[in-house]
Amino acid sequence: MLAALALTASTLASAETPAPVPYPDLAGEWLVDLRIALTDPAYGKDMVLKIAADRSITGIFYDSEILAGRAGSAQGRQCVAFRTTDGQGMYHSSACLTDGRMVGQTWAEGRNFVLPWTATRK
Repeated sequence: MLAALALTASTLASAETPAPVPYPDLAGEWLVDLRIALTDPAYGKDMVLKIAADRSITGIFYDSEILAGRAGSAQGRQCVAFRTTDGQGMYHSSACLTDGRMVGQTWAEGRNFVLPWTATRK
């Protein structure tokens, strides 16, 4: 009986403790700098990354819902890659965390361009 009570208490305690968020340095709210040249006027857009326990990504990028994405790490870097759409074409974005900021790029498949960008935490 005592063992059953201990097991129940342990199960309840673990149910109350939320699972740790994978890649906490990547998840959250970011301001993406989309200027072509650093001398251009500021042009920022919000990015919100939600990273699930299985490393899948949901959220928002450039006012569009993230349709599919993954987080991963290798060679000492934490990175994300995801897909969005503007209703006309697909956008494939990826970025890695470097010195506290995201350094990334987006390939606009139907519009035939790649745009490098950076993002800082909001």
